[in-house]
Amino acid sequence: MVVKLPSDDPISRATGAAQQCYRKEVEFYRQVVATVAIRTPRCWLADIDDAGQEFFLVMEDVTPAVQGDQLTGCTIDQATLVLAELAKLHAPRWGDPALGDLAFLADSISERAANFQALYAAVWPAFRERYAARLSSELLAVTERFAPRVGAWVLGTEGPRTVMHGDYRLDNMLFGTGSGAPPLAVVDWQTVARGLGTADAAYFLGAGLLVDDRRAHERALLRGYWEALSAQGVKDYAFDTCWRDYRRTAFSGIVIAVIASMIVVQTARGDDMFMAMAARHAQQILDLESESLLD
Repeated sequence: MVVKLPSDDPISRATGAAQQCYRKEVEFYRQVVATVAIRTPRCWLADIDDAGQEFFLVMEDVTPAVQGDQLTGCTIDQATLVLAELAKLHAPRWGDPALGDLAFLADSISERAANFQALYAAVWPAFRERYAARLSSELLAVTERFAPRVGAWVLGTEGPRTVMHGDYRLDNMLFGTGSGAPPLAVVDWQTVARGLGTADAAYFLGAGLLVDDRRAHERALLRGYWEALSAQGVKDYAFDTCWRDYRRTAFSGIVIAVIASMIVVQTARGDDMFMAMAARHAQQILDLESESLLD
C-alpha cells in the first residue's frame, strides 16, 4: 500500500491548506470516486483534520507501473488511452446538478474568476522575471496578453459541468507495465473541481504531447474522446462544440504554469516542467488561434 501525507515543506503545506487541496482530494475519495468509472488507486481510508492541514490517504500500490513524464511527453497510443480514461471520469456525472450539492465542489464561478484574476496578476511579473530568458518573446507575450483577461475567461467558459481532474497531466498518471497492473491509473486529485470537462483534454494534450505530435494528431485524439463520451451516454454535445471548447480552454495550462510555478517551492525539475508547460500551451494557443475566442 501507499500512504499519502501533507508536504513537509512549509510553503507547499500552507498553499495546500489555503487552496483546500488536501480537503478536495480526501472528499473526492470519500464522495465521488465510486460514482465515476476512471481508474484510480483504490483508497481504503481517507481522513483530514478540521483545519484542512493534516490528512492521510491509504491507497493501493498499482505496481508494476511507470509514471508518465511531462518533460519527455507521451506516445499517440498512450494519449489515446489517457483520453479514453478521461471520458470515464466525465461521462458519468456530465451535467449532473447534484454535483452542486457537494460543498467541496460548489465554489462560485464569480469567486473563482476573481481569485484566478488576482493570483495571475500578482505573480505574473515574478514569472516574467524568473523565466523570460527561457521562453521566446512570442510565447512570453501570450502569457502577458492573457494577464488582464483571466477573470473574463473563467466567467465565459460555459458548457455542461462535470467532475474535472484539474491537473490532468502525465506526471499524475501511472502506466501499467506488467500483469496485474491496470493499463492506466490516475493520481493526485487535489485540484478536483466541477467544470467544463473538455478543459482536462485541452490541458493534457497541450503539454502531454510534443508540439509536432499535437499538431498532427490533436483533432483526431479529441474526436476519440468525444466519441467515448457519446458512447457513455453524453448527448447534445456536438463535436464542433467540443472542438470550440477545446480551443478556448487551451488557456488552462497557461494559468497553471504561471500561478503554480510561483506558489510552490522552486526546484530544477519543477522549473523544467513549468517551462515545458508554458511553452507548449502558449504554442497550442497560437496554433489554435484561441485568443480570438476571448472577445
